[in-house]
Amino acid sequence: MIEKDRIRPLNAKKIINRKYVIYWMQASPRASYNHALEYAVSEANKSDKPLIVFFGITDHFPSANLRHYTFMLEGLQEVKDSLEERGIKLVVRYNSPEFEIAELAREGGLIVVDRGYTRIQRYWRRCVAGLIDCPIIQVESDAIVPVETVSLKEEYTAASIRPKIQRFLRDYLRPLRPIKLKRESLRYRLETFDISNLDRALKRLQIDHSVAPIADLKGGLSHAETLLDEFIVNKLKYYDSLRNDPSRDFVSHLSPYLHFGQISPIQVALEVMTKRGTGPDAFLEELIIRRELSLNFVNYNVDYDRFEGLPEWCRATLKKHESDKREYLYTLAQLEKGETHDSYWNAAQKEMVGTGKMAGYMRMYWGKKIIEWVERPEEAYRYALYLNDKYELDGRDPNGYAGVAWCFGKHDRPWSERPVFGNIRYMNADGLKRKFDIEKYVRQVNDRCRAAEAR
Repeated sequence: MIEKDRIRPLNAKKIINRKYVIYWMQASPRASYNHALEYAVSEANKSDKPLIVFFGITDHFPSANLRHYTFMLEGLQEVKDSLEERGIKLVVRYNSPEFEIAELAREGGLIVVDRGYTRIQRYWRRCVAGLIDCPIIQVESDAIVPVETVSLKEEYTAASIRPKIQRFLRDYLRPLRPIKLKRESLRYRLETFDISNLDRALKRLQIDHSVAPIADLKGGLSHAETLLDEFIVNKLKYYDSLRNDPSRDFVSHLSPYLHFGQISPIQVALEVMTKRGTGPDAFLEELIIRRELSLNFVNYNVDYDRFEGLPEWCRATLKKHESDKREYLYTLAQLEKGETHDSYWNAAQKEMVGTGKMAGYMRMYWGKKIIEWVERPEEAYRYALYLNDKYELDGRDPNGYAGVAWCFGKHDRPWSERPVFGNIRYMNADGLKRKFDIEKYVRQVNDRCRAAEAR
């Protein structure tokens, strides 16, 4: 059974007796542990109609490039195969999704859509709700506990949201079984964008091709499940003590798959919870509490991707120290190329550019140094988001927006005042040297980048 708090009508239209029910699969492109899909199947069965699944590809998703589109389409190829095994046709259209789903809705009596939290995702759904003449029902499938169930306001810190989430976990953190579809839809002939040949499909897209795909990190649920199994077997028990060490690989690497909706956080959490020890607890804190704090931030803060979205005390203390002398100043171009005096920061930037990800602790250090090396805090904020969204496979995501905001004081407390940072938490290279074998990390990044260039 799907919890009622996940289900929300986006308009007040009545169901129409038409050819099929449509699931607009946009934020959660997966065929398992997908509440929106199972709700759509149940509604199709109830009305004795076949189910069509739609996915829209637009050239104009903010900050997305070849790296992101490749990963997304790799996952979508798996979705197509998995849906066909269930007798469900996937229709992919190459156009802004809100226009294509409105066109398809002429033959649909009910539209079901998954939930997105960012500005463009909410715009698409709001636009469609006003364009179509049948109901559109949103079903939340990428939060473990629905955002509004947890809180009706923007939460201050993890400490304030944690007990609110924990109160509901038992009710929402449970397996989701697939429902058998009564009437298959594979026989329907509908125009679709061909994704069977990845290279050919990508060449058709009018997108930024300057950022290369990541050869050794493929999109799709099967790859996510392989990483999850490896993490649970080989890394989970060490996660609490070693996850922050950038020279030791004890993280899950699941964030791109969670960002693209290719694996459910519920599936991940349930599999991890079968283990005991401090590793699972530390990982679940990140997967559930920290991730859903990010969803809360993006949902309730209209300026989630702008300097203006920071708490007033953060903006005030940074502006107060804006004119403080900075030992080093760098342009965006210098930062993007990793051309600073700091070999540790350069390695983190090169890791992100070359591999589509960055060690978590280094992400914090990376963001803090941008504050220190850019003259105006508003400009530093813009640079950090630009670089994160352009190169990270999990960029353009609530976690990414919250992560950058954290570097500027969001979800943190005021610290002792100091030059440039004011009351914002400070990090320096001495801390990296003291905690980790940071020189080993630099060597590893350089080796990986050289290997990637040689391929």
